[in-house]
Parts: sequence; structure tokens; C-alpha cells
Amino acid sequence: MNAKSGTPKKHLMLFSGRAHPELAEEVARELNVEITPQAAYDFANGEIFVRFNESVRGTDAFVIQAHTSPINQWIMEQLLMVDALKRASAKRITVIMPFYGYARQDKKHKGREPISARLIADMFKTAGADRIMTVDLHTAQIQGFFDGPVDHLFAQNILADHISETYGSADITVVSPDSGRVRLAEKWASQLGDRPIAFIHKTRDPLKPNEAVANRVVGEVAGRLCVLVDDMIDTGGTIVKACDALINAGASDVVIAATHGILSDPASERLANCKAREVIFTNTLPIPDEKRFPGLTVLSIAPLLARAIQEVFEDGSVTSLFDGNA
Repeated sequence: MNAKSGTPKKHLMLFSGRAHPELAEEVARELNVEITPQAAYDFANGEIFVRFNESVRGTDAFVIQAHTSPINQWIMEQLLMVDALKRASAKRITVIMPFYGYARQDKKHKGREPISARLIADMFKTAGADRIMTVDLHTAQIQGFFDGPVDHLFAQNILADHISETYGSADITVVSPDSGRVRLAEKWASQLGDRPIAFIHKTRDPLKPNEAVANRVVGEVAGRLCVLVDDMIDTGGTIVKACDALINAGASDVVIAATHGILSDPASERLANCKAREVIFTNTLPIPDEKRFPGLTVLSIAPLLARAIQEVFEDGSVTSLFDGNA
């Protein structure tokens, strides 16, 4: 029997969870598509129900969800959306998590601890995800936890362009909040025009999460504008202590730039009262009005996500979005 040839048509569909609909709507506008309508609600006991209102058979499905508070609810909702798409015969399912939940737990510090970042990858694979797209992972090794393609996008260009436009003429030193982020600081320094770098030498008690002690500044910061960079800010304790250490070391001013604004209480209060001139985040996570404060700048990640989605849909190169440096 001879094989029958045909030309299957590709069809992109965008799906959004309930955690951060504003970002999904921005991405949809950039792509010139509509978010697929769905029914989603919680039962009285907290269980989640999801059903799509249109056929998804044979589609290239992109499922976007912010892993924000309450994080377990929104991860579970995204898992259910992926399962529903798989069971409805979607051809390919790409999970978009701008912020990868549980990314900080990427290894065992002591015995009898979970590697939660791996568990997240395993759950999405089991649910039916073919691909993961995320922004600024806490550690790059997490890409290896998922058995399939992982598109690791970088927000550095968006943040660095804002810094260059606003403070490009200043004497800038790029500062890492700890020794583990020095490589990130080096990339920033190169992009901002081969600026000097510094870092904060600190200690942390592994038995006390979200608590750190800033010890001393390593590098030349006196009289310079210090750009303090990190991937995420949760309660803000570490970054505010680093800011204080820089001012005490003679820095003329401090600008804080991070991709993910988790902003668990009392982060907003700490950042609003700290000595930084400006605090810059992207909108990978929602930052509601009650958590905003004077001096806060939020830049949109939607154009970058939309370009990456278009490349994946057209079987193009996501790496080309970063000049091959991904």
C-alpha cells in the first residue's frame, strides 16, 4: 500500500492561567492572536476545574502561567491545563513559566531534602508538556531537569537597555549581591560598556531561609553609581542589606535591577525605605498596586516572550534572539 502524502497546517493557540492575565494579554497582542477562551474555577474544597471552550485538536499550544502567590495553586492549574490539552489531542504543548517555581531548590544542601526544581520538571513532563519556556532561571542547570527542549530566555537586554538609557553617562560599577552571582555581574558589565564589577561578601544560615548578613564590599564602589543585579527579589532582606553596604562603602547612588519581583511581605516596605535611587523589575510576576512604591519601574517581558513563541511555532532559532549567546 502506497503512503498518502499531505500538507498539515500549523495552528498556534495561546492559553492563559488565571495568575497573571495582564501579561498573557500583552503577549497575545504582540502575536496578534486571541487567548483561547476557557472555563476555570475552584471548587469549595480548593480543587481546580479547567475546560477549553474551543477545539484544540492538532494545535501548537502555548500555555502561559505566572508562578506567583499562592504558587502551589497556580502550578496545579497549569498542570491541569496541560493535561486537558494532551487529552484533547493538541499536537505540541509548550509550557511558558516566566518565573520557574521552586527554582531555588535545585540541589540538596543537606541530607533528606527534596530537589524540588526537578520535581516541577517531572510533573510537567508527566502531564504532557513537550517543551518549557522560562526566563532567567535561578541556575542554568535546571534546563537539564526536563526531558525535552527548554527555551531559557534572558531579560538582561531589557533591563540593561533601561540602565544605559537612564544612567549611561554615569560612572557605573555593576555589583553582585553575593559571590555566586559574579558571573552574572560580568555579563552585565560587558553589556554596559566594560564597566568594573564588585560583589558583597555575605554569610547565610541555611536553617533560616530569607535571612542573610552582608559583610563587606569587594571591589571599587566609592563615588560610583552601583547597579545591584540579581535574578529575583523575594522578601528583599538580602538586596536591601547589600544596598546599605554599598552606601556605607561610599557609593554615590544605587540602582537595583532584577528580573523577578516576588515581593513577599515585607519586601515592598523594605525597598520603598531603602537608599536605592530606583528599583527595576520585569513583569514576569504580577506586581499589584498595593505592592508598588515610588522609585519602582516595571518593564514588560511580553515582546520577548512573543518573539520566542513565534520562533518556536515557526521551528526557528530562539537562540538567535540573544545573538547566539543563549
